[in-house]
Amino acid sequence: MSRRVLLVLATSVLVHQSAAEAATPKGKGGKGAAHATTGDVLPVRVRETIALIRDAAEARDIEVLRDAVDWNEMKPDFGPGFGADGSNDPIAHFKRLTPDGSGRDILDVLVALLDGPPAVQPYGRDIENNRLFVWPRFSESSPAGLAGDDLALFERLVAAADRDAMRAAGRYTGWRLVLGADGTWHTFLREK
Repeated sequence: MSRRVLLVLATSVLVHQSAAEAATPKGKGGKGAAHATTGDVLPVRVRETIALIRDAAEARDIEVLRDAVDWNEMKPDFGPGFGADGSNDPIAHFKRLTPDGSGRDILDVLVALLDGPPAVQPYGRDIENNRLFVWPRFSESSPAGLAGDDLALFERLVAAADRDAMRAAGRYTGWRLVLGADGTWHTFLREK
């Protein structure tokens, strides 16, 4: 065999092995979702989207978040109220959601979400994009049973006045971020 053929075969094995490792979630959670642990490696495209989001947070400038939003072919679902005023500008939407109009509170929420691990949910049959990464990982669980790091994140994300209502309803209705394995930003919205 020629060196070129061996190089191609070796590269193929490494790429396949890396993809298989990235596609293997560690541990299982409720409702069919695997909960990622800190040892999990997020796919490269997911890490790239996260880096764009964190760039905006570090700059403390909501306008920088436009890079992450524009990364997608289609705009993510930003929830009720987005586009209601005829504007299709997510940055203007985020500014309207914050008391001081700066949008920095939204950046704080995004960073808080990304500081915790995501839940990994199966999605579709595409071998390279068959998972969704959902923050916070407890977003589909009852807040009543949260403990440890999940409880700390819940308390960081949710105002004290809203925590009891969520626990009583048995449902988390706070901010939720969803990215596809290919880095596509699917949603960032407050559940209702």
